[in-house]
Amino acid sequence: MGVLAEDDIERRLAEVQDWQRGERGTSISREAELEDFAAAIALVNRVAELAEAANHHPDILVHGWNKVRLTLSTHSEGGLTDADFALAARIDGLL
Repeated sequence: MGVLAEDDIERRLAEVQDWQRGERGTSISREAELEDFAAAIALVNRVAELAEAANHHPDILVHGWNKVRLTLSTHSEGGLTDADFALAARIDGLL
């Protein structure tokens, strides 16, 4: 699979909506604010289905009563790969 080069990461970031690089540059995250807690949990479940289908699993944090933070990184590669951006694009389709 392989970690993406810096210029590839910057190009791919421009192709997804509202994703930001993590502090160390080895992950991307997106925050979603939903209408209520039930909607936040429904989003988590839809993301879980996408993640299972892709065999690529984000870190998911539900906080507040209606916010979800999704963080993608390919831990086995130690950084960002095509798999992260492919899943980010699929998640964008849910939002």
